[in-house]
Amino acid sequence: MRRFSPLLPSAILLSLGGQQTLAFSTSHTHVVSTTTSSPLASSSLLFSSSSDDDTTSATTSSRRNVLATFTAAAAAAVLTIDVPAASARLEAVNNPALLPSEAGLNVIQVEKFLTKGQEKRINDLLGKLEKDTGFRVKVLCQAYPKTPGLAIRDYWDLGKEDQKDDKYIVLVVDQFGGKGNVLNFNVGEGVKFALPNVFWTRLSGKYGTTFFVKENGIDIAITNAIEAIVTCLRSEEEFCVNVPDQGVSLRSLGM
Repeated sequence: MRRFSPLLPSAILLSLGGQQTLAFSTSHTHVVSTTTSSPLASSSLLFSSSSDDDTTSATTSSRRNVLATFTAAAAAAVLTIDVPAASARLEAVNNPALLPSEAGLNVIQVEKFLTKGQEKRINDLLGKLEKDTGFRVKVLCQAYPKTPGLAIRDYWDLGKEDQKDDKYIVLVVDQFGGKGNVLNFNVGEGVKFALPNVFWTRLSGKYGTTFFVKENGIDIAITNAIEAIVTCLRSEEEFCVNVPDQGVSLRSLGM
């Protein structure tokens, strides 16, 4: 059993199937493509139709030169991945003072991304899900370093050493200054068969991108993600690889 580790802006830690995959935020990875001007600017030589032997020989030689130049140019193309030398993960935070005084909440908003109505609806939705299925889904809205961090382990009783109840999902919502994916997940091993690694990748890719948040709002990104998770965990198969379509009914969510 692994220890719970809070997700931080520059690295997303997904633990599924006993394996840990470190996925770096694209805001910290730069892809540079270096290209050269195309040697095919002189490709008209390839279409010479003279019947003269000398001309034909010259054309063949030119063709070979052009192809050789093209091959060399292609080989010279460089794709560089530049990962900064700075640490991939920021320092952990443990600040229980930022936790709510009320116990048992499924949604904690250190940073207010949801309206009161949205917060209550999600809190009730997740409470009913846990009662019906045993899956515990929690939401933490934060703006690093303003976060309770490790303190949520005790508040939600998650990810402790030798803990048998590992059917939990923690959605950590952080905008990272508008540069990273806002949806990050810490997933217990007891969820790995219901929602495998690829599901989380597709879910964050669908609703957590800066483009989606800009077009729809971060509150919609959160509610859509939660509804997708609940829909999958309540399905007859209790298994999802793909993210369900939007527009799910309240009945399908157990309401």
